[in-house]
Order: sequence, then C-alpha cells, then structure tokens
Amino acid sequence: MALPACGSANDPPSSSAGPSTPSASRERPTRGGVALKKIGTFDAPVFVAGAPGFPQLLFVVEQPGKIVVLRNGHRLRKPFLDLRGQVSYGGERGLLSVAFPPDYARSRRFYVYYTDDDGNIRIDEFKRLSAVRAKRSSRRKVIVIPHPVNANHNGGQLQFLGNLLYFGTGDGGSGGDPPNNAQNKDVLLGKLLRIDPRPAGGKPYMAPADNPFVGKPGRDEIYSYGLRNPFRFSFDTTTSKQPRLAIADVGQNEFEELDYTTVASANGANFGWDALEGFSKYTEENSGTPNPGGTVKPIFAYSHARGHGSCSIIGGYVVRDPRLSALRGRYVYADLCEGQLRSLVPHLKRASDDRKLGLQVESPSSFGEDDQQRLYVASIEGRVYRLVPR
Repeated sequence: MALPACGSANDPPSSSAGPSTPSASRERPTRGGVALKKIGTFDAPVFVAGAPGFPQLLFVVEQPGKIVVLRNGHRLRKPFLDLRGQVSYGGERGLLSVAFPPDYARSRRFYVYYTDDDGNIRIDEFKRLSAVRAKRSSRRKVIVIPHPVNANHNGGQLQFLGNLLYFGTGDGGSGGDPPNNAQNKDVLLGKLLRIDPRPAGGKPYMAPADNPFVGKPGRDEIYSYGLRNPFRFSFDTTTSKQPRLAIADVGQNEFEELDYTTVASANGANFGWDALEGFSKYTEENSGTPNPGGTVKPIFAYSHARGHGSCSIIGGYVVRDPRLSALRGRYVYADLCEGQLRSLVPHLKRASDDRKLGLQVESPSSFGEDDQQRLYVASIEGRVYRLVPR
C-alpha cells in the first residue's frame, strides 16, 4: 500500500489519515447502473491498458516487472514482457506503466516506465515480436531521470496524445520537496513532460518545438511543473472538442487534489507545489517556498479527514464507455486507503457532484482503459476489475 503514498519517505500511507467526518456519511452514492466484474488476479497490478488495433487484447502491468496479456478475457501463460531483474521493486518503485502509440499496429513500438536498479526513473522503447509477445532484445533507452536519494515520489504514468508522449514525474521524494525540484525548471522532477519518443538527429527523442521552455530558460522536455507526485493522469476527450488534462496529484499530509485544465492551457502551467497543497498554503515539513503567483488551482481537493483513512488519490478517467451510461462524462477516481470508488463532474473552474459509486476495491492502485474505451480498476492486493453495467 505504499505505492503512491502521501507524507514523507518513511511515513506509512495511513499516518496522516483523520477521523471520519459527518458530511462523508451523508453522501449520496451512485447506484442503479454500475458493477465490478473480476477479470483476474495478478502480482501487484499497477496499471491496465489496451493497444490500438488489438481490441481483443488487454495488458496488465505488474509492479515487480512483468506485463501480462489477456486475449478475449483469457490470461496467456507467457507474459508479454518480463523485466524482472532490471526493475527495482518495492514501496513506490517498480514497473509502473506502459503506453502504446496510435500507430502501434504498424510501428510495433511501445514504451514502459519503471525505476531501475539505481532508483532512477527510466523510459525504454520496445517492439513487439507478435501480438502477444514483446521482443526483449529490441530494447532502446529513451530517457533516464536521476532519482537517487529517496525511494518515494516516482510518478509513473505514460500517456500518448497523438504522436507525443506525456509522462508525470514525482518531485524526488522525502517530504515537502527539500531541494524544491517541483519549482525548478532546470530539473525534470515534479513535472509533466512531453516528448516525441522517436529517435531523430542522433538523439534518442525530441522535444516538440512548441513546448513552453524550448529556447528559454528551463528544460525543453517540460510541459507543466509544480507537481508533487502525479502518479496517475489522463486525457479527457469526451467533455469538449479540445482535449483536457486531468492530473491526480498525491498530497503531503493534509490534502489530495485533482488538477483539470485544457491541454493547451497546461503548456507552461505551474500547479503550485510546494508552495501550495490543494487550495491551501503548504506549511509543514520543509515548507517556506514563496507562492510564485499565477498558479493553476485544482478543481477539487479533499482532506485526509474526509473519512475511511484517506491518504492518496488514485486518478482515473472521464468515462467514455457508452455502456456505462450512469457515468458517461463523469471522472472516476479512488483513494488508496479508502477503497471507495467515486465520481465527480469535472469543470474547468470547480468540480461538482462528488459522490460514491457504492463500489469497494481493496487498496486500489490504478485505473485503466482498453482499446474499446472500457474502464478498469486494479487492486495492489492482486485483483483487477472491469466496470460494467449492473
């Protein structure tokens, strides 16, 4: 349960959880339309994804280092990819996600996000050997981001929007971001990064020319900054014609937050950590960073005193699955320690109608979507479920 934990490097996830609040007990759950269907049990599953052009396949990322593949709901005996021995695993470290580009059916390439033996964040490219097996010898290093001091706050999400790869990195760990990495535009920690992961000009990847700090002070790869631990984020292509970005940024000791803005507005955006936590000034360990001003405020934040031992937000997706009519257009998320699945209506200024779904998953570690827009939720304890009509 330490996976995207809040607090400092040595805090257990529930160390900051407060008592249940009266308002939590009066919430009206969403009923009459959604249920959970178990699709299997895995070894510490932390992500679920589909691949463009292969609607019959589902890929489950196991934190110790394997990607398991299911075909038409049946788990195959051999893994799609096995990186055990090259992945440092434990707590918040491990193999954390996989991403397939839109041209995957033709290019055969895909990308994995993991922490290596030195604890550094690493993204590698592989190519598939067949629809259900990766070619391990095709491995190509794309980027390595130093993360040598602390084991926590590694981020972990990869996501394509068009041909560009976005990924979120944690602030480097400990508590309160002592080096102030999140506000430092010369380091890649505490950021949302955007690259074209294909090699070009003798380089392993390229930063798009319209990234906000290309030709200016700051790293070219940075798209947004001021993040603590954006363990999970997603793109909303349902609510508006212009894609939107939803970042669930894990909080320190008091608040969990959801940042939601257009992808265009996120270009150069500062989300405020470690001057701010949620809507509030951050005043605890290693605090003191001045408010830089002009930060993007979250659309939603909740206190660790909300109830059920709240500790770490697990970001999900704005539901696109037409079969889930009760949730269509709502953002589904959870909290690692609460275990309650919840949904809200996202707006660019403030979210509305946050409520329980009436569904419980022990220690939810991640949500995921397949190539048919179906929504999944994984438990770090092993089970993976699909959200289905009741």
